[in-house]
Amino acid sequence: MIERSRGSSPNTDMQRPDLSKIKIFADGCVLEDIPQLLDKAGVKGFTTNPTLMNKVGITDYEGFARKMLAAVKGLPVSLEVFADELPEMERQAKILAGWGDNVFVKVPVTNTQSVPTLPIISSLSKAGVKLNVTAVFTPAQIDGIVEALTPGVPAIVSVFSGRIADTGVDPCPIITHALKAVASKPGVEVLWASCRELYNVVQAAQVGCHIVTVPNDMLKKIGMIGKDLTELSLDTVKMFRNDAVSSGFKL
Repeated sequence: MIERSRGSSPNTDMQRPDLSKIKIFADGCVLEDIPQLLDKAGVKGFTTNPTLMNKVGITDYEGFARKMLAAVKGLPVSLEVFADELPEMERQAKILAGWGDNVFVKVPVTNTQSVPTLPIISSLSKAGVKLNVTAVFTPAQIDGIVEALTPGVPAIVSVFSGRIADTGVDPCPIITHALKAVASKPGVEVLWASCRELYNVVQAAQVGCHIVTVPNDMLKKIGMIGKDLTELSLDTVKMFRNDAVSSGFKL
């Protein structure tokens, strides 16, 4: 048993998470957030999707995307196709890729009819299009994607770890499988998607994932990672006290 010296903080022996080797991408579509994310959160890239756009009422896809590309100072941006038929997906992908060298085109691993998109993933990758293959959940999907990608052409495999965890399944073994699979394809990286809490960033880093996407709102709390727990306890007590006083509670 390790004895703790008197007067030391209860979490003195806890090791601060090492996030130096993982790239944090911001996941959102609020253009006003971008300057702060660049200056304070240290993000290395940006992702968005049609669902996020729909939630904030974006209807002009190209107009929004071009404004986003202009704001991110050359960092990678993942923009998603929205067609369902594979030929139309491929056509849209080529258009999106033409908007900037920093564009990664998000292509779902299947369409809504469960038809795998591997043929167009292969075709686009051979043509040099940078891809972010999204909505990936299973080792079998990962293996098919990696087989379809061209070595040396940048690509991202986005494993939806948060949604996997929502089913009660540990996503870390699936991420590990993906990391081993992409090791044979230079230029291909694994992304931990659908973060639910900041601890997921630590998990992603610990398992060796290359990239993690974090919602914009959650990134505003990124400084919490590694904070002293005793200090955090005191801050919490002060918050309760201040809110009680401001509410004028009496007994």
